[in-house]
Amino acid sequence: MKKIAVFASGNGSNFEALAAACADGRIDARIALLVCDKPGAYVLQRADRFGIPAFVFRPKEYASKADYERQIVERLQAEGVEWIFLAGYMRILSEVMLEAYRDRIVNIHPSLLPAFKGAHAIADAFAYGVKVYGVTIHYVNGELDGGKIIAQRAFDYTGDDLDELEAKVHAVEHPLYVETAARLMKESR
Repeated sequence: MKKIAVFASGNGSNFEALAAACADGRIDARIALLVCDKPGAYVLQRADRFGIPAFVFRPKEYASKADYERQIVERLQAEGVEWIFLAGYMRILSEVMLEAYRDRIVNIHPSLLPAFKGAHAIADAFAYGVKVYGVTIHYVNGELDGGKIIAQRAFDYTGDDLDELEAKVHAVEHPLYVETAARLMKESR
């Protein structure tokens, strides 16, 4: 069974979707570690409920991004982690991480990339007035939301409620991330 790590910075609903799918066998993998850069993030409570250990750090306590990423890589390697799934991890990865896990880091993004990159994709698309929204899962490279696309799912929305739209995005994100992770684990055997 593959060992994966999930990186998250906040609420952790995508983390929970992946953890539940690993627990019930929909994804043939085990989450060996949660990596979190926010000590008070709700995702830590979710990890605790699943019995998943967490590596929690404060980036400001390190001299550089490379310093904390080297420590993360050491911990990942000690746990035997083979794949990384980003689930609302709000940091751009450096070459330290990208080199250690080249073509094995996956991100989920709440827009149909290459449109609406960055941290405010849903609100940006909403403000622009798009009528077709979606979710993209892609490999991570050195460019913000710029890696090769693995999967996308689109849906129409013509309403005028940003909260409703965000709920619809999450309703698409969770199953798409689980399906894609399951496929990647199967293909990487």
